[in-house]
Amino acid sequence: MKLALHWKILIGMILGIIFGFTMNHLGFNFFVEDWVKPFGVIFINSLKLIAVPLIVVSLITGIADLKDISKISKIGGKTLVFYLFTTAIAVSLGLILANLIQPGTFVSAEAGAQLLDTFKDDVSNKILQADAHKNTGPLQPLVDIVPDNFFRALTDNGSMLQVIFFSVLIGIGIILIKPEDSKPVVGFFKGMNEIILKIIDLIMLTAPYGVFALLAALMVEIPDSSILTGLLAYALTVVLGLAILIVLFYSSIYYLFTKRSPWKFYKRILPAQLLAFSTSSSAATLPVTMERVIEHVGVDDEVASFVLPLGATINMDGTAIYQAIAAIFIAQVMSIDLTLGQQLMIILTATLASIGSAAVPSAGMVMLVIVLGQAGIPEAGLALIFAVDRPLDMLRTVVNVTSDATVAVVIAKTEGLLHDPEIKNWDDNYAQNN
Repeated sequence: MKLALHWKILIGMILGIIFGFTMNHLGFNFFVEDWVKPFGVIFINSLKLIAVPLIVVSLITGIADLKDISKISKIGGKTLVFYLFTTAIAVSLGLILANLIQPGTFVSAEAGAQLLDTFKDDVSNKILQADAHKNTGPLQPLVDIVPDNFFRALTDNGSMLQVIFFSVLIGIGIILIKPEDSKPVVGFFKGMNEIILKIIDLIMLTAPYGVFALLAALMVEIPDSSILTGLLAYALTVVLGLAILIVLFYSSIYYLFTKRSPWKFYKRILPAQLLAFSTSSSAATLPVTMERVIEHVGVDDEVASFVLPLGATINMDGTAIYQAIAAIFIAQVMSIDLTLGQQLMIILTATLASIGSAAVPSAGMVMLVIVLGQAGIPEAGLALIFAVDRPLDMLRTVVNVTSDATVAVVIAKTEGLLHDPEIKNWDDNYAQNN
């Protein structure tokens, strides 16, 4: 019996953890770092390599197929509203959990001081990055969306919004000219879209080995900390919030709009979730997310090609809930009592900051500096959570990707563009691979 892709990835993750843990205790860290980790880096790079081309061709073909500019504004408006809604819910949930559990009370003053001293250099680096964001004008994010050189934006995975902006312009231009004039261009991009999707299939053949290497490397890089109780309470609070989002919130939204089983939905996007866990990057996972949502969930590519690239750039629910819990945790450790007004400002700031987070590992840490500063919490408190940030970053990326997929389904359903993959002919691969 042929194993489905998600089972292969899961086995690769488990074996990677066991192998890395064993090598770490045997003192062979250098072997993992020199001879195993590079294969994980190659796997991530191959996904990043295809992410920008995928966004360009999928957006252009998706918008061209709409054939109506009013549809673009309608789908775009719905997408932004849903993304803001889910992010605000995530931040609010984080604040509620942090105030109820109060994980900061588990950390003693001596332990807090030790953490601050251990990670002071890392904190300084993040604060400098955050200062660069804070020193810009209020309209700078709007300016940053419009590239002065599209080809330069194409070479930078951190310029996704610029790539999306120009791709949307090209798609609109195609709609506005005569069909006979646009036909060769549309045919080219549709052909490229099929080629890129096939490349993704080839890359995913190596996914079990890539995640094995990534997890093995992570096990030899995790810092050893004796300050466990407070960090464990904080980590469990974040994990609880992320679990509530996936098990209750997204499941309810999915069932409410589709009347379908949420568990089948999660099974179908599981490879994307596992990859998100391994890479800690929504952008690197985007090609797989699009493939699963279109071919296995039934979202029409007109919707998926617009909603998912945008979501990988601005929709960061996992980051938002983490920022809310982290801010309260740090304030509790430092014995800072936050007023209701300050906590409401955390909701607003964390929502906006999560939208501004890059879809790459640990970008939310930089945005957290801004959230802390807005709430009047010393930015140096960031050191309190550095020790456990990496594994939590992996988990919150799973939530980010799940949220993107859920919103794509909702938008497709409201537009009448959600198909049933179990009866649709183009999804024969689902029966074979799952």
